Amino acid sequence: MVLMPVISASKLGDPLLESVAVGVHEVLSEEAFKRMIAIERKRTERSREPFLLMLLEAGHRPGSELNRRALDRVVSALLTSIRETDIIGWYNDRTAVGVMYTGLPVKDKKPVINIILSKVSATLRNELLLEQFNQVTISFHIFPDDWDNHDSGDPTDRVLYPDLLTIDRRKKPALALKRVLDIVGSAIILTICAPLFLIIALAIKATSKGPVLFKQQRVGQYGRCFTFLKFRSMHVNSDTSAHEEFITQFITDRGEHRPPSGSGDGMYKLTNDRRVTMLGKILRRSSLDELPQFLNVLMGDMSMVGPRPPIPYEVAVYQTWHRRRVLEVKPGITGLWQVTGRSRTKFDEMVRLDLRYAESWTLWRDIKILLRTPLAVIKGAGAY
Repeated sequence: MVLMPVISASKLGDPLLESVAVGVHEVLSEEAFKRMIAIERKRTERSREPFLLMLLEAGHRPGSELNRRALDRVVSALLTSIRETDIIGWYNDRTAVGVMYTGLPVKDKKPVINIILSKVSATLRNELLLEQFNQVTISFHIFPDDWDNHDSGDPTDRVLYPDLLTIDRRKKPALALKRVLDIVGSAIILTICAPLFLIIALAIKATSKGPVLFKQQRVGQYGRCFTFLKFRSMHVNSDTSAHEEFITQFITDRGEHRPPSGSGDGMYKLTNDRRVTMLGKILRRSSLDELPQFLNVLMGDMSMVGPRPPIPYEVAVYQTWHRRRVLEVKPGITGLWQVTGRSRTKFDEMVRLDLRYAESWTLWRDIKILLRTPLAVIKGAGAY
């Protein structure tokens, strides 16, 4: 038996401490605990073994003495009921305590949650006053979280991504400048290209029936859906089943690596698409169909530079690590993939390019990508 020493409330809540050893456990500080959540997400991406995050909050006013005393007793109770391999710490300092359970069965998650809830509830009943117990709220969050429901507009369980939702103070000025660059740049391009917008709109109306703009739901940062705009390059009411099948094969790396006619290079994009109009082929080849996306940039759904926003049925077949491309940065019109591999790149390689951009992002890198984009558009490599 391991004896658990008594830790004073003031010591447990000291935000300057990285962690506090209690028997075989360490009660991690908020910063350390959230860092462990990020590490566990990456471990799960590799192992495909889920983890469970349990959060407990007291119902008293945050920061009050009653709240502190109740949470201290909750922590003491939890230390007697969790496994040696479980991780305990402050999710929000002195407001919410969390426990991470790893090595869970891949299937039958609900029975596991019920067992943990029953055990924790029984422990808390024995350690807390009835009034305190009734004030405690418990919530469970499983990673990988379920992204199947895109109707909500934000399928991400944000509790599982505290590190991504907290902007590094050192990056705040640069991110503010990035947004200024997006607003000013998109406004200038929309103004300059206004006559071109009119010409393209008239050409679309003259050559095919249907609206000028093509509107589609795309998945943005944190899995939040938004309305994506392009000039229409296809016939209206086109069947998407062929594209869905192709995308599924492409993402799962089962797609046929076929060269386009007259080229020895491989192509990982649907070519000779019968849904595309004659004018649409010109718009796509020249990337002029992308111009309305500057409205998305102006509205804040996209940035000038970033990963391309996927369609919901693409995200449905993502592996867990693929999701990071739509979590870590805002989607963009152009990006590292567009100026390097474009549609000649395998999907996993494309995701790695997006993640490399997210991890090493600087404002200067955005500017360099923007300067390289016109040449990529002129070459038209991989544009179909």
